[in-house]
Amino acid sequence: MQEYDKRGIRSYVLRTGRLSRLQKNALETLSDRYSIPFQNKHINFEKIFGNNNPVIIEIGFGMGHATAEIADKNRHKNYIGIEVHTPGVGKLLSRIDILNLSNLRIIQYDAVHVIRTMVPSGSLQGVHIFFPDPWPKKKHNKRRLIKHEFIEELLPLIKKDGYIYAVTDWEDYAEQILRVFNKFTELKNPYGNYADGIEWRPDTSFEKKGIKKNHKIREIWEIVL
Repeated sequence: MQEYDKRGIRSYVLRTGRLSRLQKNALETLSDRYSIPFQNKHINFEKIFGNNNPVIIEIGFGMGHATAEIADKNRHKNYIGIEVHTPGVGKLLSRIDILNLSNLRIIQYDAVHVIRTMVPSGSLQGVHIFFPDPWPKKKHNKRRLIKHEFIEELLPLIKKDGYIYAVTDWEDYAEQILRVFNKFTELKNPYGNYADGIEWRPDTSFEKKGIKKNHKIREIWEIVL
């Protein structure tokens, strides 16, 4: 899932997908409880979660399998998942309810706009961007989410010693991500290049598809100075 940049270029395709009965029921009955409507003002994370635990945002959670697992295993942290794909939102709403994840909420909206208007400065401990749309054709590369302009907007929202964690299975996108991050003196890559596999990140469906295509999984971990 990706978004519009300042020039109005949309970097995601809003896929139409048939809702399962479970997804439809979750959207109808659980959205008010676990979703945060888009609004043109800052989120009060402490009010939403009832605590001041660290907050991590995931941009584009797909069907939300990894998102729910990470939140379930780290209940001392709060998570906001952002996604535009309705079936994925319905699926994750169901998982939140089944697992009783009081530390996970969803925003179904364009993540760039969420970042610009809803997230207070210095409020995030981390940002996850797992398998963003690679836009593999060269003429479409401009639609990729991780560009200098987006990271420039994102950095002020992350606390010192916080992190950005990006994963892709497209080699040229991974190289682009490294180049973008390397231009920011506010970021430090403790690995110097690609990170070793981060053990606590579960596999995603996109990852499994990439592996079947013999794509290398590239992980980039950057610390905010």
